[in-house]
Amino acid sequence: MRMDELPALQDIERAAGQCFKDVGMPEIAADDPLSLDELAWFQASEMAWVAVNETDQPMAYLIAKIVDDDFYVEQISVHSAYARRRIGKAMLDHVAGVARDADASHLTLATFRDVPWNAPYYLTCGFEIMSRESLTPGLLAIQRQEIDHGLYRWARVFMRRAV
Repeated sequence: MRMDELPALQDIERAAGQCFKDVGMPEIAADDPLSLDELAWFQASEMAWVAVNETDQPMAYLIAKIVDDDFYVEQISVHSAYARRRIGKAMLDHVAGVARDADASHLTLATFRDVPWNAPYYLTCGFEIMSRESLTPGLLAIQRQEIDHGLYRWARVFMRRAV
């Protein structure tokens, strides 16, 4: 991820979020994207990746952070114009390799259980749904933040994938 790409990443997140309107979640579609400062933090921490098209324009991005020694996927967004091309899976596979090289055991993430391009999609990418008992302290802290943010109006799950 380059600093000059950050505004485009906000546009990607906005475009990717619009499909939530189609599944009765307009609040998610209307949610503000990550701020430029937040994106810059991930870029500076070298935990941010961008997929670009043939003209070097960003079409997707993934940001992660270390949570309890694993790579937690904070956000993955694919611009709707590039959806259904397995770009997200390619990015997850790439970051799994980075995580493996960093001696992490898993990729983890939180997602909506019933949204087709969320938990059902991640299952096809090698993730499994985690039981409440298997959540680590860091994931439980993320869950509390998500509850405070109102995300638990809809069914949420944590998932993990071995790297």
